[in-house]
Amino acid sequence: MNNQWFSKVAIWLVIGLVLFTVFKQFDRTAPTDTVSYTQFMQEAKQGRVKKVIVHQSGTLDVTTTEGRRYTLSSPGDLWMVGDLLKDGVQVVGAPREEQSFLMQILISWFPMLLLIGVWVYFMRQMQGGGRGGAFSFGKSKARLLDESSNTVTFADVAGCDEAKEEVKELVDFLKDPQKFQKLGGRIPRGVLLVGPPGTGKTLLAKSVAGEAKVPFFSISGSDFVEMFVGVGASRVRDMFETAKKHAPCIIFIDEIDAVGRHRGAGLGGGNDEREQTLNQMLVEMDGFDTNLGVIVIAATNRPDILDPALLRPGRFDRQVYVQLPDIRGREQILVVHMRKAPVGPDVRADILARGTPGFSGADLANLVNEASLFAARRNGRLVEMEDFERAKDKIMMGAERRSMVMPEEERRNTAYHESGHALVAKLLPKTDPVHKVTIIPRGRALGLTMQLPENDRYSMDRDRILSMISVLFGGRIAEEVFMHQMTTGASNDFERATQLARDMVTRYGMSETLGPMVYAENEGEVFLGRSITKTTHVSEQTMQKVDGEIRRIIDEQYSLARKLIEDNQDKIHAMAKALLEWETIDADQIEDIMSGRPPRPPKPPGATTTGQPPAPGRPSGLPADAPSASAA
Repeated sequence: MNNQWFSKVAIWLVIGLVLFTVFKQFDRTAPTDTVSYTQFMQEAKQGRVKKVIVHQSGTLDVTTTEGRRYTLSSPGDLWMVGDLLKDGVQVVGAPREEQSFLMQILISWFPMLLLIGVWVYFMRQMQGGGRGGAFSFGKSKARLLDESSNTVTFADVAGCDEAKEEVKELVDFLKDPQKFQKLGGRIPRGVLLVGPPGTGKTLLAKSVAGEAKVPFFSISGSDFVEMFVGVGASRVRDMFETAKKHAPCIIFIDEIDAVGRHRGAGLGGGNDEREQTLNQMLVEMDGFDTNLGVIVIAATNRPDILDPALLRPGRFDRQVYVQLPDIRGREQILVVHMRKAPVGPDVRADILARGTPGFSGADLANLVNEASLFAARRNGRLVEMEDFERAKDKIMMGAERRSMVMPEEERRNTAYHESGHALVAKLLPKTDPVHKVTIIPRGRALGLTMQLPENDRYSMDRDRILSMISVLFGGRIAEEVFMHQMTTGASNDFERATQLARDMVTRYGMSETLGPMVYAENEGEVFLGRSITKTTHVSEQTMQKVDGEIRRIIDEQYSLARKLIEDNQDKIHAMAKALLEWETIDADQIEDIMSGRPPRPPKPPGATTTGQPPAPGRPSGLPADAPSASAA
């Protein structure tokens, strides 16, 4: 950085010096006359002028008989020399001033050279100055991380043990390739890391290079494609040529779907720039010129849109799935990130791991960072469990909006709404335990009822989905029964309940009337503004039956939830009263209310609940590990 700064300053200094010199050459400012021409001629007639030197520019250097000297400009008098000679003045003509040959060349060529220099400078800036300048269009933009500066190892990667086992073989090959080659084995030329965002695909690739102590070239898929035709293919060639010189090494291409999409699906057929880049990459990975010792690792979260030729054996031989971590993996990831923060003795990674199902590695890193920020705001010396709890609430439910002033009637309506969700969740079987209910506005919600799974869950059964639908209807039913009104706060609950019922009928085959058949329509990608549908031909009569079955499921669960609320009105009143007084109640206080006891006071700051910690809420769908959050 210092060298680049010095070179830029030196270039501008040289340009400034040259400009100053040229301008000085053209600077011929006329002298200011101290004596008028009339006075000079009168002094000559009086015999007081001894010598006059006449310059080609018309300037006169005058020396008087008294030894005084001055300079003036001649007005172009044709008879001046003759008059001076008559008056006895010695007239001398000054020799002609000639510029040197070098100065003449500099003055004539300098403007053109200056324009060329400025053009080259700005082209270097646009093309990433330090890597070849104006003529570096086809140069690779891969960033090299050599073995001495890459300190990431497998110890820094947690939560994906199966993926680490898959790539450990690459480390053995890079350290001792002859071990495999003498038995006729061939190491995979390419490894494709597939998984949701934030699961640590880039970190895993970097750890392979760190373990093997080999150079690591990192580049994004979007760095290949430019507006100039052929630039992407040239960059691919340059990248592999550079990698061969550093073999054995690893090339990591992040977000390869930016350049590796299906050919023939874009504008311009097979001649557009992106497809030329992909063709060159296919040739480099497995063509006539094989790259021994160069292993390509790519990462994507969209493997379904990649070109089949990119995934065949000989190119990306292996696909390593980096999934969301389970409870043990989340604990390991938290331990890794907690090494960088001074955590208190009350912080337990296992409790935090149980309360964060569905979190990726990036989510857990953000959790530790948010907890550190909360500790810094209260001027704490250690990051305590209280800070982690507040950080989880912020990530799951959004930041508190305590400055928002709600009318008392709306607060009461929100309290009964959330109490209805919590009551139905406590009374129905196969529902996730209620961890926390709050009427503090968070994010876009006026209140929240947080549920969390007791264990990691990877599938849903029919009874659990039906219970989830009933829980979603509990909020609106409580508004009708206790507040005698309907508000817009249940709109998201209705949307999610309807989607769950529709998925049961059209996707999961959980309808006894319609049977195990898929009735979903318009499933596919959106391309150029049009929906590419998977052909599922359903008649109008069948869709009427589907709509009728969805209505039946919704009506049955709505009636079930209404009966539960009407039969337990005393518990709803007690829960709403506690919410209006304390704004937030936890699992222990909800258990007291359901048991008929008065709820215990809130715990002091710093104390943790005995129940499960909360988990991040998801708006809809049935992904694995998905906890639920009902919002007013």
